[in-house]
Order: sequence, then structure tokens, then C-alpha cells
Amino acid sequence: MDDGMNKPDEKSANQDEAEKGASGGTLWETIRTIIYAVLIALVVRTFAYEPFNIPSGSMKPTLLVGDYLFVSKFAYGYSRYSFPFSFPPFEGRVFGSKPEQGDVAVFKLPRDNSTDYIKRLVGMPGDKIQVIQGVLHINGKPVKREKVEVQLTKNYAGFPETITQYKETLPNGRVHMIWEKSDEEIFDNTPVYEVPPGHYFAMGDNRDHSQDSRSGQVGFVPYENLVGRAGMIFFSHNNSASLAEVWKWPGAIRFGRIGDIIE
Repeated sequence: MDDGMNKPDEKSANQDEAEKGASGGTLWETIRTIIYAVLIALVVRTFAYEPFNIPSGSMKPTLLVGDYLFVSKFAYGYSRYSFPFSFPPFEGRVFGSKPEQGDVAVFKLPRDNSTDYIKRLVGMPGDKIQVIQGVLHINGKPVKREKVEVQLTKNYAGFPETITQYKETLPNGRVHMIWEKSDEEIFDNTPVYEVPPGHYFAMGDNRDHSQDSRSGQVGFVPYENLVGRAGMIFFSHNNSASLAEVWKWPGAIRFGRIGDIIE
């Protein structure tokens, strides 16, 4: 009789243990899934594509403030700057391939090797670069520049500004748009810059509002400092809605830019 009376209690205890085991198993499976997801994300970010956002207007009209884009990490191979915290510290690049003239690239600012910049690479190693009356010259020849339109926009301080949009064609045939406020701004007439071996000359498409290789604050960009090539815009917003203003989100998102390939 005693054995008969104890059987339900034993069954209940076994069920409790099984439920605890199942609960523990589910928790461990969740933790393991999270760990795997984080590891996969780190591998993808380090070796394949890294997301970047655009904080300034120096690359207008190609890139706008509020654009989020994927940068191809494998496009130029890997240097120490391809990895988080520039670790491991090794020299040069592995699996390297050379950028093409006209690529929009993310690089580490040479003077601190930590700040990310994004510009267009217009000068290759050995090129002689000069700007004369706003027109880019490469190896003594003016780059073709065709006027597209004059438009009213806002400058970095939010004040109205009239700019001229041009279609610029680089010597290798790459075509992109640039903005010029005028042809008499601070970097519209420069000395000749001879790009050293293993370095590149970078310029913003918003030519009169760009801190780039024309400035001593940036200078020539070492091949090692290249992080990757800008690929595709995966999200874009115009900063007109805060996170709390959910009802404004549809109007703030630039749906027409999502999925654009960066030329």
C-alpha cells in the first residue's frame, strides 16, 4: 500500500525534474543562439560588410546626411584598420587589390589613424593633382565637367545657398555628380599635389564644403588606411522625426534612396 501511495509523488517529482531540465535546455539554447549570432555578425562586419552612416554634407549630392550604407571590407583586402580597434597590429595589406579611380571609399584619417572619413578617390599613386578655377586637373589635363543645373539648397548651418551641379567624368570614364558653390572658394585654386607611391588623393563631391586631401588636415591617404569601398545605401532618413515621434517616421524615411548603389 505504501508503494502505491508513493507512486503519484514520484511521478510528479520526475515531471518537475524534466520540466526544469527542459527549461534549462531552452535557456542554454537561447544563450548559444545569441552567441552564434554575435559571432556571425562580428565575422561579417570584420571581413565582409560594415555599416556606416553619413554625418556631414561633404559628399553631396552622392551621399546625404542620414544615409546609412554598407562598405565592402574585402574590396581592397585587409589591413590592421579593417579590424576593430586596429587589432592585430600588422603592416601593409593582405589579399589586397587596388582601388579604381572614382571609388567612394572609407578610410582612417592619416593624422590620427582612428577617425573614419568617406571621400572619392580621384588621384592614384604617381598622379599630379591640381584644382584651377574649380576645375579638377589630373596630370596637367582638365577633367571634363558639364553643367547640369543650378539649385537652391541649405548649407551646413541651415542657411539658403545656391549651388551649381556638374557632371564630372574622370579619365577612366567614371561619371559622378559634384556640387560647386562657386569657382573662387578656398580650395578652388591649389598648387600641384604629386601623389606619393602607395597613397591616394581623396576629394568630397561637395567640393566647396569638404575637408579632404587638398587640406593639410587630411593630406594623402595611405593604401593601408583604406577601410573599404562604399557599396549600397540600406537606409536613409532626413532627421525630421525623433525616435519618439513614431507618427512622423514614414515622412522622414527617404524610401527612394534605399537600395541605391553608390557610384
